Amino acid sequence: MFELSDMNNTPPQAASPYGNPQYPQSQAQMAPVMTMKDWMIILLIMLIPLVNIIMMFVWAFGEGNPNRQNHFKASLLFAAILLGLYLVFGVLIVGVLMSAL
Repeated sequence: MFELSDMNNTPPQAASPYGNPQYPQSQAQMAPVMTMKDWMIILLIMLIPLVNIIMMFVWAFGEGNPNRQNHFKASLLFAAILLGLYLVFGVLIVGVLMSAL
Protein backbone atom coordinates (compact mmCIF):
# COMPACT_ATOMS: atom_id res chain seq x y z
CA MET A 1 0.00 0.00 0.00
CA PHE A 2 2.24 2.79 1.28
CA GLU A 3 5.96 2.93 0.75
CA LEU A 4 8.44 4.39 3.14
CA SER A 5 9.18 7.21 0.72
CA ASP A 6 5.52 8.31 0.99
CA MET A 7 5.85 8.90 4.71
CA ASN A 8 8.22 11.83 4.83
CA ASN A 9 5.83 13.93 6.94
CA THR A 10 5.76 16.84 4.50
CA PRO A 11 2.42 18.26 3.42
CA PRO A 12 1.69 18.17 -0.29
CA GLN A 13 2.48 21.43 -2.07
CA ALA A 14 -0.01 23.11 -4.37
CA ALA A 15 1.05 23.47 -7.96
CA SER A 16 2.36 26.95 -8.65
CA PRO A 17 2.90 28.58 -12.04
CA TYR A 18 5.98 30.26 -10.54
CA GLY A 19 7.95 27.13 -9.81
CA ASN A 20 8.31 24.81 -6.88
CA PRO A 21 7.75 26.70 -3.61
CA GLN A 22 10.05 24.28 -1.77
CA TYR A 23 13.04 25.42 -3.85
CA PRO A 24 12.84 29.17 -4.44
CA GLN A 25 15.26 30.72 -6.92
CA SER A 26 18.37 32.08 -5.36
CA GLN A 27 19.36 35.67 -5.98
CA ALA A 28 22.33 34.48 -8.06
CA GLN A 29 20.00 32.87 -10.62
CA MET A 30 17.86 35.97 -11.10
CA ALA A 31 18.87 38.55 -13.70
CA PRO A 32 19.32 42.11 -12.50
CA VAL A 33 16.75 44.62 -13.65
CA MET A 34 17.97 46.85 -16.46
CA THR A 35 17.63 50.49 -15.51
CA MET A 36 16.22 53.33 -17.57
CA LYS A 37 19.80 54.56 -18.08
CA ASP A 38 20.80 51.18 -19.58
CA TRP A 39 17.91 51.29 -22.05
CA MET A 40 18.62 54.91 -23.01
CA ILE A 41 22.24 54.03 -23.79
CA ILE A 42 21.11 51.05 -25.85
CA LEU A 43 18.62 53.18 -27.79
CA LEU A 44 21.25 55.84 -28.49
CA ILE A 45 23.70 53.21 -29.77
CA MET A 46 20.97 51.71 -31.96
CA LEU A 47 20.65 55.09 -33.75
CA ILE A 48 24.22 54.87 -35.14
CA PRO A 49 24.28 53.19 -38.60
CA LEU A 50 26.36 49.97 -38.92
CA VAL A 51 27.34 50.16 -35.25
CA ASN A 52 23.79 49.15 -34.36
CA ILE A 53 24.02 45.93 -36.39
CA ILE A 54 27.36 44.99 -34.85
CA MET A 55 26.14 45.76 -31.34
CA MET A 56 23.00 43.67 -31.87
CA PHE A 57 25.20 40.63 -32.44
CA VAL A 58 27.50 41.52 -29.52
CA TRP A 59 24.59 41.95 -27.13
CA ALA A 60 22.71 38.90 -28.42
CA PHE A 61 25.58 36.40 -28.26
CA GLY A 62 28.04 37.93 -25.78
CA GLU A 63 28.09 37.91 -22.03
CA GLY A 64 25.78 40.17 -20.11
CA ASN A 65 22.25 40.60 -18.92
CA PRO A 66 20.05 37.68 -20.10
CA ASN A 67 17.12 40.04 -20.63
CA ARG A 68 19.16 42.11 -23.07
CA GLN A 69 20.44 38.92 -24.75
CA ASN A 70 16.92 37.60 -25.28
CA HIS A 71 15.70 40.96 -26.57
CA PHE A 72 18.42 41.17 -29.22
CA LYS A 73 18.16 37.49 -30.19
CA ALA A 74 14.46 38.06 -30.84
CA SER A 75 15.26 41.29 -32.72
CA LEU A 76 17.77 39.51 -34.96
CA LEU A 77 15.34 36.68 -35.64
CA PHE A 78 12.59 39.15 -36.51
CA ALA A 79 14.97 41.07 -38.80
CA ALA A 80 15.98 37.83 -40.55
CA ILE A 81 12.33 36.91 -41.14
CA LEU A 82 11.58 40.37 -42.55
CA LEU A 83 14.66 40.25 -44.79
CA GLY A 84 13.52 36.88 -46.14
CA LEU A 85 10.04 38.22 -46.86
CA TYR A 86 11.49 41.31 -48.59
CA LEU A 87 13.66 39.08 -50.78
CA VAL A 88 10.76 36.81 -51.73
CA PHE A 89 8.46 39.71 -52.61
CA GLY A 90 11.29 41.55 -54.39
CA VAL A 91 11.98 38.53 -56.60
CA LEU A 92 8.26 38.15 -57.32
CA ILE A 93 7.86 41.81 -58.27
CA VAL A 94 10.96 41.77 -60.49
CA GLY A 95 9.70 38.56 -62.12
CA VAL A 96 6.30 40.08 -62.85
CA LEU A 97 7.86 43.26 -64.25
CA MET A 98 10.30 41.32 -66.43
CA SER A 99 7.54 39.07 -67.81
CA ALA A 100 5.41 42.12 -68.63
CA LEU A 101 8.19 43.54 -70.80
